[in-house]
Amino acid sequence: MKRAILVATMMAFVFSPVGVLPALAKKKDKAPVTATSISAKDKKVGAENHPQLLNEFGGLYAGPQAAYVTQVGQKIALQSGLSNAGSDFTVSLLNSPVNNAFAIPGGYVYVTRQLLGLMNDEAELASVMGHEVAHVAALHSKKRNSRAQTAGLGAIAATVLGAVLAGGEGAKLGQQLGGSLAQRWVLGFSRAQEYEADDLGVVYLSKAGYDPLASSTMLASLAAQTQLDSRRSGKTEKALPEWASTHPDPASRVTRAAQKAGATGSISKTRNRDAFINQLDGMLYDDDPKQGVIDGQMFKHPDLKMQFTAPGGYTMVNGSDAVTIGGSGGRAQLSGGDHKGDLRGMVGNVFKAAGGQNTQLSPGTIETRTVNGLPMAFAKATSTNSQGQQVDVMVHAYEFGANSAFYFLTLAPGGQGVGPFASMIESMRRMSVSETASVKARRIDVVAVKSSDTPQTLASRMAYSDYQLERFLVLNNLQANSALKSGQKVKIVVMDK
Repeated sequence: MKRAILVATMMAFVFSPVGVLPALAKKKDKAPVTATSISAKDKKVGAENHPQLLNEFGGLYAGPQAAYVTQVGQKIALQSGLSNAGSDFTVSLLNSPVNNAFAIPGGYVYVTRQLLGLMNDEAELASVMGHEVAHVAALHSKKRNSRAQTAGLGAIAATVLGAVLAGGEGAKLGQQLGGSLAQRWVLGFSRAQEYEADDLGVVYLSKAGYDPLASSTMLASLAAQTQLDSRRSGKTEKALPEWASTHPDPASRVTRAAQKAGATGSISKTRNRDAFINQLDGMLYDDDPKQGVIDGQMFKHPDLKMQFTAPGGYTMVNGSDAVTIGGSGGRAQLSGGDHKGDLRGMVGNVFKAAGGQNTQLSPGTIETRTVNGLPMAFAKATSTNSQGQQVDVMVHAYEFGANSAFYFLTLAPGGQGVGPFASMIESMRRMSVSETASVKARRIDVVAVKSSDTPQTLASRMAYSDYQLERFLVLNNLQANSALKSGQKVKIVVMDK
């Protein structure tokens, strides 16, 4: 999270949590119609959106992995037929802790370092890139529902609150607490479009000389990560957001991708595992301390010297520009900006932006008090969504300096005010010098398996207090009973010293 008011999207290449896909249709798949060039209009659109997308996803990752990703990305993008020149494709490795990948018109392709760390060979990287380029080649962003295309534009507060209060299609996006420009490109794809992108991606893999089965193994890792994330957050199928019902889940697509790979008749088995794994050594993993870190239920930002604690059982996602907090009793977002010496004015401006063009939010009296030595201003507004349900919207803004301030924007059922976030509101405080110094980054450490190593012994070296074995297995696409070979390269996550 940085000093800004917009939030990065949380929708990732992990298309949906598992367990929601109906049986696959038996009808024969039709070959999708694809574009054969990058138009001047698309180049203009891509160039205009590229800088903001970089900002929303933490900017470019500066590690040596960036050049490698660009090389592989351009190689696979050429198979789409959109261009015969690799230089026409701008491939970016994003400094984001979210598993995400996407592409936009104009030859712009993106993958996050977190998703890169989940991969286990070069062919899997190519499969992800191929899938995302396929969405562009198949003109999916132009074919999808117009509401999904535009729902994510504008300020985060307007999108989150306007969507939740309005209900309908916007409410689906509101459940994600995402409101960035990136939603225009990564939300709204139908099942059929996702399958088309899968199928085209397999074709691209084969044409580029990679093992087309890489798409299946990548999806398997993605499904395992999704399941682990659900276990860690205590989620169940009943708690799945509404948008999940319209996207095929990774687990169900694994078999389908394998079948498509077999149908290509390709004999290529190129995976380039060792070269790929070696590239990951030392790469940042999870949160970048410069953007703040999530430590259990605490969020700590050493550069901004700010810390708070989320309610027990609630999940947090740290975006480039905001932290989102969600659970069964409500939603919240932490963001920040310049309050220009007027904390009350900032609260009013947040409500004004939150209402957007269609929803008027009129807060009551803006009050002030002090929390842990920090001046705070706060107010509440109440609105009614399309289902006739009342929603309490509250803003609590804290002054951290002459011009610097951070605020919580919370949503809770009508009559509950701040609802389950009362303790979180009271927990906001400055970090001490020693506390800021204790926040360390996690990185991927590539190690060679010794004859005495087992998944369990290697997992014990993972820099986590929970789910060590499960995290290790998912990261390396292994099972608990997997037989490791002496000298085999595996990934563990360690803490900076």
